[in-house]
Amino acid sequence: MGIRGFKPTSPAVRQMTVSTFEEITKFTPEKALTVSIKKNSGRNNQGKITVRHRGGGTRVKYRTIDFKRNKDNVPATVAAIEYDPNRSANIALLHYADGEKRYIIAPHKISVGDVIISGEGHDIKIGNAMPLSNIPLGTMIHNLELKPGKGAQLVRSAGNAAQLMAKEGKLALVRLPSGETRYVRIECRATIGQVGNIDHENITIGKAGRKRHMGIRPTVRGSVMNPNDHPHGGGEGRSPIGRPAPVTPWGKPALGYKTRNKKKASNSMIVSARKK
Repeated sequence: MGIRGFKPTSPAVRQMTVSTFEEITKFTPEKALTVSIKKNSGRNNQGKITVRHRGGGTRVKYRTIDFKRNKDNVPATVAAIEYDPNRSANIALLHYADGEKRYIIAPHKISVGDVIISGEGHDIKIGNAMPLSNIPLGTMIHNLELKPGKGAQLVRSAGNAAQLMAKEGKLALVRLPSGETRYVRIECRATIGQVGNIDHENITIGKAGRKRHMGIRPTVRGSVMNPNDHPHGGGEGRSPIGRPAPVTPWGKPALGYKTRNKKKASNSMIVSARKK
């Protein structure tokens, strides 16, 4: 999928680029596979903001994605490649042989008319899903589960792929896109291939309004706030932050500070940490 720019008719569009959507073959989603989602603008059930800078945005429907790929030994034909406003990757509409329809994350180089299948004992082919125990070493995978049967939690965004490095008893060693190497239970499922829409990382937003359409509100620098609102605030004019290093609004280090719980149970599964 390519990237295209615009004629510089205004400063806003001079740098802006968008996808050419060459892979998209269907522009309206399957009604039975969509649900309405209520926006919470980053607020929890108490009405308190727990995620800042969220709100507004274009109203969209959520496409129900099959992350479990648990319809075993039933071939499915790729009927269409669609755009999904809820994620960076495109999605593929599958028509199963028994008449059921499901959405999956569209792998790279998959096209309309391809036949894919999930379950053990099938070919190592792009789009097929199976347990790690059936996948050869060195294979590039995505849609990786962390708990058998829970559904894919890792390697789901555009252009990403993990690599199966080794198998040791009931565990498989996987190298993730972040550079982290970790063990995953060998019964966990993954999909063969790389996530599609690999040019997504090359898109330039270009203007503030486009971020607002995505539901992202402006971010204000701490140094222009008052001291009761942010540790960087206060002072006369353009003052320095007055600390050895930047901090968050709650006083925690903002650069390089590790927030992962040192007592987390899954720490034992991580062989090497992600790249800095």
